[in-house]
Amino acid sequence: MRQFGEAPPPPTFFERLKEGLAKSAGTLGLADILIRKKLDAETVQALEEALIRADLGAKAAREITGAVARGRYDEDISGTELRRVLAEEIARVLTPVQKPFLIDRSKKPFIILVAGVNGTGKTTTIGKIASKLVRDGSKVLIAAGDTFRAAAIEQLQIWGKRANAEVFARAPGADAAGLAFDAVTRARQSGADVVIIDTAGRLQNKAGLMAELEKIARVLKKLDPEAPHAVLLVLDATTGQNALTQVEAFSAAVPLTGLVMTKLDGSAKGGILVALAAKFVLPVHFIGVGESEDDLQSFAADAFAKALTGAT
Repeated sequence: MRQFGEAPPPPTFFERLKEGLAKSAGTLGLADILIRKKLDAETVQALEEALIRADLGAKAAREITGAVARGRYDEDISGTELRRVLAEEIARVLTPVQKPFLIDRSKKPFIILVAGVNGTGKTTTIGKIASKLVRDGSKVLIAAGDTFRAAAIEQLQIWGKRANAEVFARAPGADAAGLAFDAVTRARQSGADVVIIDTAGRLQNKAGLMAELEKIARVLKKLDPEAPHAVLLVLDATTGQNALTQVEAFSAAVPLTGLVMTKLDGSAKGGILVALAAKFVLPVHFIGVGESEDDLQSFAADAFAKALTGAT
């Protein structure tokens, strides 16, 4: 029992996730649907429409509602039971993409290329991942490859100091591929275990910027034919269905190995993660619900599904 005047314990990540997904849960409109006592055709239709509104996508919404109704159609169902079953079906779609981000220690340095459009929180995500890796005992070098934005370089330098990771940077406007090559060379000299390479915030309709991403990957292969060893795409939950387009565009430029979903706090479009999982089955390594380092955590399908549906 907490003593009078004692500060309350900080919220757990699940509590923050549930709070962050409150808008998405509200978009589902389950409170209105749950007024009905029977899982009849009208209720099933309303549930499918609610899932589409929350950006799960038509295909995933149809399959999930079909699974929820199977064996229960036209039967009485409590609100608690419906939330539980819905969470279970969403978790079933998400479980195949629940994969922790692991470093292959046989590859030194392990090279991570991080991509994403402007505004996704890519640079901050790099800083948070670097902090986690350093805490786990890795020596990390961050390459400031977003040479178009001086602010991105400065932001990485702040994160580097905070994480106790070296930041390799050049003057704004420097060739990004050359910087990546030199950063890996520097990492080999310094004995770094991991290199995390930031890239420019590329809009998928800018062919020149996509070509530069391909060039960075090509240049890295001159140092290590298997590099980059991981290619992470950072997505902003608030973009909704546009995230699907971004995955397609970036996959065409360089093979993606995993996704990071940021800004789930305050987004009404958290269901997009379900649509991404159903369509691409790409590993989702991290999700973010805030600005602090601890607000980026490994993705857990069951916890996410419960937070999205309000299940307990």
